[in-house]
Amino acid sequence: MVSRVRVWLNRTYAENVFFIEQLRRNPSDRAVEIHATHGDADSPVLAAADTAAMEPEGLSPAAYVEYALDQCDRREIDVFVPRLHQDAIVEHRADFEAVGTKLLAPTPEAVAVFQDKATAYQAVEAVGVPVPPWWRVRNADELLVAVEQLEADGHKACFKPAAGAGGVGFRVITRAPFSMAHLNGFPSPYVQLDMVLDVLRNSEDGVDWLVMPRLEQPEVSVDCLTGPDSRIRMAIGRTKNGRRRGFTLDEAWLEPARLIAEGFGLHHLSNIQFRMYGDRPVLMDVNTRPAGGLHQLQLCGINAPWAAVQLALGEDPGDLVPPFLGQDYAVVSAPRPVRAASVPAHADEVPAPTLSAVPAPVTVEEPVAEATAEASAGAPAAATA
Repeated sequence: MVSRVRVWLNRTYAENVFFIEQLRRNPSDRAVEIHATHGDADSPVLAAADTAAMEPEGLSPAAYVEYALDQCDRREIDVFVPRLHQDAIVEHRADFEAVGTKLLAPTPEAVAVFQDKATAYQAVEAVGVPVPPWWRVRNADELLVAVEQLEADGHKACFKPAAGAGGVGFRVITRAPFSMAHLNGFPSPYVQLDMVLDVLRNSEDGVDWLVMPRLEQPEVSVDCLTGPDSRIRMAIGRTKNGRRRGFTLDEAWLEPARLIAEGFGLHHLSNIQFRMYGDRPVLMDVNTRPAGGLHQLQLCGINAPWAAVQLALGEDPGDLVPPFLGQDYAVVSAPRPVRAASVPAHADEVPAPTLSAVPAPVTVEEPVAEATAEASAGAPAAATA
C-alpha cells in the first residue's frame, strides 16, 4: 500500500487554499494530509488544512528553524513548503532531511540572490536577461537624480523596496499637485514627488528603494518547476492585461525564465515576472516560492503543486506540457471558510475542518503572544478565486 504524504505549509498566503485543494485532487490518487501554521487565527489556510497550529511570535530566524525542525520531526512531515524565513530554512536542508523531511524550496544561493532586487538585476543581466534601467536610492537627493533622469527620457518614475514581495511599497511618482482629484474615486499608487522628498528629508528612518520606469502591460508571470538536477520540467506564462488574464507559451517570455530558473538553482516552484519596456520584455521580479496564482494553471490541465511534491520526494513527474491553453478569464473574490472562533493561547490542538466540512473551533498547543499575522502573509479571509 502506498503511504500517505504529509505536507506542511508554514505562514503563507490565503490563495494557497487552492494549492492544498490541488494536492488533495492529485492525479496519482495518493492520500495527502496537510498541516498548516500561521500567525493569523482567521487565515483560511488553517481552515483548509487537516491539522493546524498557531505559530509562536517573535522568533529569530535561527529560533524559527529550530521550531520548524521540531514540527517536522513530531508531525512526521514528508514535504515542507516554507515561505516565512525561507532563507534561513534552506540553509539547513540536511538537518531537515535528517528528520525525514524534504524541502520544496530552492538552493540557499538562489534565495540569497533574489532576496535583493538590485543583486538580482545585476545577476540576471550578466547572463543576458534584459532588465529595465534602475537606480538604488537611500535618500532624497538620490531619488531626485533618478526621477529627473527617467523623466528626461520620457518615462514615469516608480519606486519599490529593494527587498519585498507582493507589490508592498510600490508607488508611482507624479509632479501633479495634491488636489481633490486625488481624493475622488479609489486610492491610487501615485504619490507627489515633493511630498516624498519632504518625508525623506525629515525622517530619521532610512530607505532602500529601487527606482525605475513604470513598465507597461502585458505583465507575464512565468510559473516554473525545476528539479534538483536544475533541469526545468515546466514553464507556462500567465498573462495579465488589465482585468483580462490568459496563458502563453511564447518563447519571448519563457526562454529568459528558463535561463533564470535553471541557471540560478531555482529548484522546485518559482515565479518569474516580466513586463514591457518599450518593445521588449524585461525582468520585473523573481519569486523563489510558488505564486499565489499557481492554481490557475489547472485551466490548462496542469497540477503543478502535486508535480512539485513528487519531485521533492524523488519521483520525477516528467515534463509538464499543457495539453491545451485555457480560455482568457478574470479573477474575482470568493468566500472561504475560516474557523468558528479565534484560537486561544495555551490550548490543545484538534484537527481543523476541511473545506467540505462545517467550520468548527480549532485550538492549538503552541503558545503565542499575539494572534496577529505577519503583514506580508496576513491575507484576508476572502481569497481570490
